Amino acid sequence: MPTEDDSLTFPFLYVAKWTLIASLVAGLAGSASALFLFALDAATAARTAHPGIIWLLPLAGFVVGWIYLRFGRSVEAGNNLLIDEIHDPKQVVPLRLAPLVLGATVVSHWFGASVGREGTAVQMGGALADQLTHVFRLRPHDRRILLMAGISAGFASVFGTPLAGAIFGLEVLAIGRMRYDAIYPCAVAAIVADLAATAWGVHHAHYSAGPVPPSGALALLAVAFAGIVFGLAGMAFARCTHALSAQFKRRIAYAPLRPLLGGIVVATAVWALGTDRYIGLGLPVIVESFHVQQPHWDWLGKFVFTVASLGSGFKGGEVTPLFYIGATLGNALAPLLHLPFAMLAALGFVAVFAGAANTPIASTVMALELFGPAIGPYAALACVVAYLFSGHTGIYHAQRREHGKTATPPL
Repeated sequence: MPTEDDSLTFPFLYVAKWTLIASLVAGLAGSASALFLFALDAATAARTAHPGIIWLLPLAGFVVGWIYLRFGRSVEAGNNLLIDEIHDPKQVVPLRLAPLVLGATVVSHWFGASVGREGTAVQMGGALADQLTHVFRLRPHDRRILLMAGISAGFASVFGTPLAGAIFGLEVLAIGRMRYDAIYPCAVAAIVADLAATAWGVHHAHYSAGPVPPSGALALLAVAFAGIVFGLAGMAFARCTHALSAQFKRRIAYAPLRPLLGGIVVATAVWALGTDRYIGLGLPVIVESFHVQQPHWDWLGKFVFTVASLGSGFKGGEVTPLFYIGATLGNALAPLLHLPFAMLAALGFVAVFAGAANTPIASTVMALELFGPAIGPYAALACVVAYLFSGHTGIYHAQRREHGKTATPPL
């Protein structure tokens, strides 16, 4: 029987062990994210200064596809590889994942693909963290926690949201279950990784949700309705991306040809529309959504360009495009629901992500970190409703379903 002294000693040993390991993970992930964000800024600036470079996107896609075919087959699954290794540990994630995804994402942004950045940071964080498995001779259970800490560190450092990052690493693995045995390592990794990225000089975008109206029946009903729309948008995004990717793989056997064709489609669409509004991260448009009315179709434009880019094989992530889709969709809904632009843009920003990734708690906490505590009740309602209406699929197909989203089993 353990004594009271044993029960007190174990937490001290646990905390000491995971403070050391998680801090090392955070330093690696935060530094990698800083390097990535600086490279991403340079790539975006180069593309903006030379808009004609979009015509090289097909060639860039072919090169990225060939490099992954030649050197990256074992790591092509990216985020899903990390989630699979947490559920069913088999072998240490190859270190090559980190430089491959970093380079591929920077190239994708440089030449004009519509992709995000969180996938890259999460994959780098997980791959770098897993290299410590042999250093500390970790058992499978501890290796699971190590990978979760790497995911949290990558997410937190790329967005500047340490609390949301910590919860994301716990929540993203399965629908209906969180791993509380990893809560301390994930929290330490996320907080320290954010500090590490900041120490390197990283600056994150700032958004203002403006004045939030007091809670009332009409406002809550309007937000709940918006949450339904946000959830359906997140579900549609996940399903369309997976469906297009499956079609490309079924119809085009040679992998490098998929992003080449996708690049032709994206470049031609940019030329036909006469705007680069829907490529890259789209941060300026996201910021504008909090201040002025945007074209009602902006969310759909980003939706289509991102599905085409990711579905054809370009590397990056889904989350920042989901922020764009959500913010502009919220902006479009604001006049219909008689709510402020900034408030509904903020809710869409987090709620579409909550629905697509099946992470309502992390998304709610992100709203608190980015927009302040006043928006908390509205954000919680929008994110939970979006989560409920987004179905049981998501952007991460390795995510497991532990429990249904409602008490009644789905038909």
